[in-house]
Amino acid sequence: MADVVCLGIVVADVWARPVDDWPERGRLGVVGETGIGLGGCASNTATSLARLGVSVEVQGCVGQDGFGDLVLDWLRQDGIEVGGIQRTATAGTSTTLILIDSEGERTYIHCFGADGHIDPAALDMAAIKSARLLHLAGVLLMPGFDGEPQARILAEAQAAGVTTCVDTAWDDTGRWMTAVGPLLPHTDLFLPSLPEAEKLTGLSRPEDIAQALLDAGAKLVGLKMGPEGSYVRTAQEELRLPAYPVEVVDGSGAGDAFVAGFLYGHLQGWDLERTTRFANALGGIATTAPGTTAGVRGYTQVIELLERQEPGKW
Repeated sequence: MADVVCLGIVVADVWARPVDDWPERGRLGVVGETGIGLGGCASNTATSLARLGVSVEVQGCVGQDGFGDLVLDWLRQDGIEVGGIQRTATAGTSTTLILIDSEGERTYIHCFGADGHIDPAALDMAAIKSARLLHLAGVLLMPGFDGEPQARILAEAQAAGVTTCVDTAWDDTGRWMTAVGPLLPHTDLFLPSLPEAEKLTGLSRPEDIAQALLDAGAKLVGLKMGPEGSYVRTAQEELRLPAYPVEVVDGSGAGDAFVAGFLYGHLQGWDLERTTRFANALGGIATTAPGTTAGVRGYTQVIELLERQEPGKW
């Protein structure tokens, strides 16, 4: 059984760069590069964890199509267990078109696809309950599973002694706290992006946002703030730590890599500052190549970046 189960969205990404202007309607736009690769919060976080040496399983749903075959093959290549991934004939594999501008900023066009057909009754609860950590990834992009069904899974995992982590995605439907609120009393680690957390709480200061989410039940809140680094808070501790300088090519997957780094530190029993610094570094590394996971190679790579910035501390 795996130490970590990543449950959530599993996606095939199609990306293009640089896209600085949208072509006129009916016209052809030309870009320098395109690619196809693994995406989705559960897949991305699992891949980074696997490359750090953690045993990981992904649970979710893909279509009975070519994209689904590719996603499973990509996960297996990193030694990730995929036996808990459901397949559906009702919808195609979830897909995201990623448009990357010259500065590495991303714009997404997403199809829910099979991620909207996760069957809670078909989840491998034995694997979840035997894991050290359950990461629920891509909340707000799983219609039919978001909200109370996810809350029940988190509660069962916690009752079995499993640490729970939740990460959100951007919600164009506006459900926000309606879907996320039921999860927080069963969430040990809550790691949304700052813009998502602003929408969840209606607040703007990281300090106020984190406190509101702690009050709603989360035990730890970590806000991913991109180039500004991260802000992490518990009932006892508070940290604001900067991002590390890297040459940004594509910001896709940076938040998921941050989560993987944070979970890695948690599994190692590190203190909050060391864990957060490691997470910031891994999040930065993920931006150095096109796609969500191509920039991440392994533990030594992260330590080398940290040693360059903070000699003697790692």
